[in-house]
Amino acid sequence: MNTTKNRKNISSRKILCSLFGHKIVTTRNVTNHFKEYKCSICGLELTDDLKGHKTFLTPELKDINEALLSLYKKRHFAIQ
Repeated sequence: MNTTKNRKNISSRKILCSLFGHKIVTTRNVTNHFKEYKCSICGLELTDDLKGHKTFLTPELKDINEALLSLYKKRHFAIQ
């Protein structure tokens, strides 16, 4: 019974987003040019691509963002 409620809740959230659009919130700034986003309603995760458009956050892109963040931090703090 509990899984049925969860499925209905998730599907109703997706319906809300499909009707009214996603409510995108920035969750993390990877660098000045790359950010990670999340829909506060349905939980859809997005990130920026090379052209500046938002694309789905796949596990591969998440790993790339992690590596980019670590390189950015090393370089930024080495300069200071």
